[in-house]
Amino acid sequence: MPPGPIQCVHAPRDGRSLTGDIRLLEGFHSDALGNSRDVLVYLPPGYDHDQTRRFPVLYLHDGQNVFDTSTSFAGAEWGVDETAERLVHAGRVMPLVIVAINHAGALRADEFAPTRDAHRHAGGHANHYARFLVDELKPYIDRTFRTQPEAASTAVGGSSLGGLVTLHIGLEHPGVFGALAVLSPSIWWDRRAVLTRVEGLPARLPWRIWLDVGTGEGRDTVRNARALRGVLQEKGWEPGADLHYLEVHDAPHSETAWAERVGPLLEFLFPVTGSS
Repeated sequence: MPPGPIQCVHAPRDGRSLTGDIRLLEGFHSDALGNSRDVLVYLPPGYDHDQTRRFPVLYLHDGQNVFDTSTSFAGAEWGVDETAERLVHAGRVMPLVIVAINHAGALRADEFAPTRDAHRHAGGHANHYARFLVDELKPYIDRTFRTQPEAASTAVGGSSLGGLVTLHIGLEHPGVFGALAVLSPSIWWDRRAVLTRVEGLPARLPWRIWLDVGTGEGRDTVRNARALRGVLQEKGWEPGADLHYLEVHDAPHSETAWAERVGPLLEFLFPVTGSS
């Protein structure tokens, strides 16, 4: 079932901290998940000027935190809209569509964790969430907006459990996404099961990967991120080419910390042609 009419949302009139051309897909229903959620779509500068041009796409989980302080956790957003506008206008990032997918509130861990954790009584529905993204939302976005639907032009990303589900979606659908943004991933879930899956890959997959962590997130979180980096390199990903690993000194596990990494992330995954 498609969402209702696409709405333009504005700031400050709507009480939102939004920048640029952002459209609201209100109550986007998922048969795979059996629920609905709002989705915000950022359209880049120049989108309406050339009706023949098509754009790469970045899908981001935890959409409440991506653009808007009024909906974000603890009043801190990533500011992806402001950062994208600035970098596109400066010629440092390719103009792109950014799709912010709201999480399901109390069901967030269920949808983002690939396996069920008996102690936390959560997780195990990540395959359903992946089907929602791959089979329901992405086709709608590609029909409705002028996107470049190929894997090479499509990225997915998130932080914490959103980083975990990003890895899972990439592993389940390696031909759909050509780039992953994995911020402070919850590799610890289910005794590092996702790391075991990556270790089981026969070879490198055709992804560009941004992987980061803050040293203020705890020793185990940093250790796990370093372990994932090591496995990726063993499988053939090359630092500086198709793998960018970043450790930020003293950075905590927070929206504010991730907001600081949005600019470099966009520059790595969506460089202007001819730039490094």
